[in-house]
Amino acid sequence: MPQPDRRAAIALPLLLLAGCAMPFDRAPADEALLGPDGRLKHIKPLELPRTTELAGDVEPPPELPKAVVVDTGAGVVPLTIEAARAAAIENNLDVRVSLIAPTIAAERVTEEEAAFEAVFRVSGVAQQTDTPTFSTLQDAQQEFQSLNPSLTIPTRVGGNFTIAAPFTRNQTNNPFATVDPAFTQDLEFSLSQPLLRNAGRRAATSALRIAALDRSLAATRTKLEVIAQLAAVDRAYWQLYSARQEIEVRIQQRDLAVAQLERAQRQLEAQRIAEIEVLRAESGVADRAEAIIVAQNLAASRQRELKRLLNLPELPIQSQTAIDLASVPDPALYDANSETLISSALTSRMELLEVELQLAQDLVRIDLAENQALPELNLDALYRINGLGGSHGAATEVLAENDFEDWRIGLTAAIPIGNEAAVSRLRQLVLSRLQRIATKQLREQTIRQDVLNALDDMATSWQRVIAARERVRLATRTLRAEERQFNVGRSTSTDVLDASARLADAQLSELSAIVDYQLAQVNLAVSTGTLLGQARVQIEHAPKPELDGFRYRPRADVR
Repeated sequence: MPQPDRRAAIALPLLLLAGCAMPFDRAPADEALLGPDGRLKHIKPLELPRTTELAGDVEPPPELPKAVVVDTGAGVVPLTIEAARAAAIENNLDVRVSLIAPTIAAERVTEEEAAFEAVFRVSGVAQQTDTPTFSTLQDAQQEFQSLNPSLTIPTRVGGNFTIAAPFTRNQTNNPFATVDPAFTQDLEFSLSQPLLRNAGRRAATSALRIAALDRSLAATRTKLEVIAQLAAVDRAYWQLYSARQEIEVRIQQRDLAVAQLERAQRQLEAQRIAEIEVLRAESGVADRAEAIIVAQNLAASRQRELKRLLNLPELPIQSQTAIDLASVPDPALYDANSETLISSALTSRMELLEVELQLAQDLVRIDLAENQALPELNLDALYRINGLGGSHGAATEVLAENDFEDWRIGLTAAIPIGNEAAVSRLRQLVLSRLQRIATKQLREQTIRQDVLNALDDMATSWQRVIAARERVRLATRTLRAEERQFNVGRSTSTDVLDASARLADAQLSELSAIVDYQLAQVNLAVSTGTLLGQARVQIEHAPKPELDGFRYRPRADVR
C-alpha cells in the first residue's frame, strides 16, 4: 500500500475517536439538568414582617407564661424551640434514613459513569500438538504460544475503540518452514461504531443522565422529609406546651372547686344552705380531679412523641426525664402578602421540582426511544501492522518498519419490518410526559391552594385569639359575680361550678387559638417550602461508606 493511504488508514480511527467526548470525563455537560445545588441542600427560613399597626383598638395578646414542668425525680432538660429543631436535624431517625438515599443515588451515577471506563484485557494460550500426518507439508509436531494484550475505550457516541498488540511464538517440525521458531508481533487499531440505532451522545449517555436526575430526585425527597420532620418537631413542641398549659387550667379549676367546697361547708355550718350544695361542690372537685389525670396523660403522650422526634441520647423515649419548654408562643400579627408567598412557594416547593426533574427524565427516555426506533447500521473498521521474525526482537523491528499492514472496513445493517414495538414504546413515553405535564399544573394549583389556606388559617386563628381573650375576661367576671351571689345566698354551688367550667372552657379556647396560630405559621412555612426560624438549614447527605479494599467491614458502633 502506498504511504499516503497507510497514513489515512491509521488516522481514520483516531479522527473518529477525537470527535467523541473524552471517555475519562467524569462531569458530562448533561448533568447541568440538575439545577443549582443550593436549591436541594438549603432550606430558607420563612420571612414574615410583623404588622406594627393593629386594626381598631385591639391590643396584642400579653406575653404568655412558660409551661410548668414537674420534676419526677429523673431530672429536667431545658429545651428551646431552636434547640429542638437543631436536635432533630442531627438525630431524628427519619431524617437520618432519608439522608442516605441521595448517597445511594450518587453511587448509581458513579456506576453509570464507570460504563465509559477503559478496560485492559489480556489473554494467553500455550499449546502443543503431536499429530500423525500423511504429508511432509503438514506439521506433525508443533508448539504454539500467544499473548494478546488489548485496551478497549468506550466512547460517548456509543462505539468502542480498541488498541491491541498480539504476540505469538510458533515452533514446528515442518522442514519447509522458512522461519522456525517464528515470532509475530502485531499492532491493531479497531473501531466498532453504531451509525443509527444506539449511535450518538444522547443514546450512549441516556442511562447516565437518568441516574444523575435520579440523584437529584433523591435529594428533593430528602429535603421534603427534612422539612416534614422539622415541622413535626414544631407541632409536637407547641402541642406539648398546650397540654402542659391545659394541666395548669385544670389545676386552677380544681382549686376553684375546692374553694367553692370550703365556702359551701361554711355556709352549711352557718345553716344558710342545704346539705345538697356541699354534695354538689364535692362532685365538682371529683370531676376536676379526673380532668387533671386525663390532661396529665395527654401531656405524657405528647412529651414522648417529642422525645421520639428529637432522638436525643439524654432523652430516650422510655426515660422519665422531663422536657422544660423554654420557649413560649409569640402570637404577633404578621403582614403576609399572598402573591409573594405563592411565588416563593412555586420556587421552593420540592414537589414541583420533583415533577420538573421527572419531566427532564421523560425527555431523555423519549430521545432514547426515538433512537431505538431507527434501523441498525454498524461500522467495523480494523487497521493492523504486522511483524514477523525468528525472534521477538526481529519481529518488533519488522513491525516498526511498517512494511506489512492490513485493513478492513465493514457495515452491518438490520432493518425491522413494521417496527410497531419501538413506535408503541415511543407513544407510551410521549403520553406519560403529557400526563406528567398535567400533574405539574395540578401541583402548581395545589400549592397555591395550600398557601391561601394556610394564610386563612392564620387570620382565623388570630381572630380566635382576640375573641377568646374577651371571652376569658367576661367568664372571669361572671365567676366572681356568682361567688358573691353564693356568699349572700342568692346562688347555688351548681351555678358557681358552671361559671367555673365556662371560665375553663374560655381559657382552653384561648390556649387552643394561640397554639393553633403557632401551628398555622408552621403550616404556612411548609406550604411555601421553608421553615420557621431565622437560620438557614443546610442538609448534609450521608458520607460514602469506607471499604476495606473491595470488602465491607461493619462498624461495631452501629446502633
